[in-house]
Amino acid sequence: MNKIILVPTDFSEVCDNALEHGIEISKFFNYDLCILHVIDKNTKVYLKKNELDLNYIDKKLHDTASLISDLHKLTVKTISREGSIFSTIGKIAEEIKTNLIILGTHGKTGIQKLTGSYVLKVIASSPIPVIIVQKRKFNKGYNNIVFPVYASPAFSQKIQWAIYIAKQFKAKIHIFRIKESEKNIIKKLDKIIGETTRFFNTNNIDYEVSEASEEGNFAHQVINYSVSVRADLIMIMTNTDERLPAFILGPWDEKIIFNNSQIPVMCINPSDLFL
Repeated sequence: MNKIILVPTDFSEVCDNALEHGIEISKFFNYDLCILHVIDKNTKVYLKKNELDLNYIDKKLHDTASLISDLHKLTVKTISREGSIFSTIGKIAEEIKTNLIILGTHGKTGIQKLTGSYVLKVIASSPIPVIIVQKRKFNKGYNNIVFPVYASPAFSQKIQWAIYIAKQFKAKIHIFRIKESEKNIIKKLDKIIGETTRFFNTNNIDYEVSEASEEGNFAHQVINYSVSVRADLIMIMTNTDERLPAFILGPWDEKIIFNNSQIPVMCINPSDLFL
């Protein structure tokens, strides 16, 4: 059974861009593609306003899938399901054994509001890694990957995904270490960096290690560093532990995910690998 990339869509421009990312990643990884539309209250309002029925959704999905299949020679499936985007995306992902989700986020255009806290709820409900895409195009792939390192106990999944993606795209990984002054935290960081670089060396991954210039707003520093190395992807762990400087569901979440440079962000759940 082939591995699957799931791309939810509300047929907006940014979701079309997420679909383009999904198409190109599917070609690099040799994965199948599944396009999902969750029929929620916003869909029903849109259909009623435009005097359309539910068949419109299935036809639009089918036409999109046929075009992609013919143009890119990919296996493409479609699903439409009534529910809430917050929970249904994760449920469908588990149901069809998805390996990766590509999610487009935008302003207040499109059928559904895939913005801000809405996107964070989708990420929080998904045990599968999610790549958040804005309007930035896929271009030639994820050739420069930023790998932020802070004192988190769960880094092995992120390391394995970084290796996997770097091998597919022949990418360079830019390890970016948080600046700390406490000896215990520095010791933890040294251990994480040592483990990470050991795995990268074993797998012949091209990488470099840099450190933030000062203590403070690490999310802001990650974004600036990502711009400086022309990053195509930022990889972060989801984390609900308030004792750690978590990006997701914490004070830094939107700064990274919705960065103004529109660099795609991969959010990895520490509990599962799904490779």
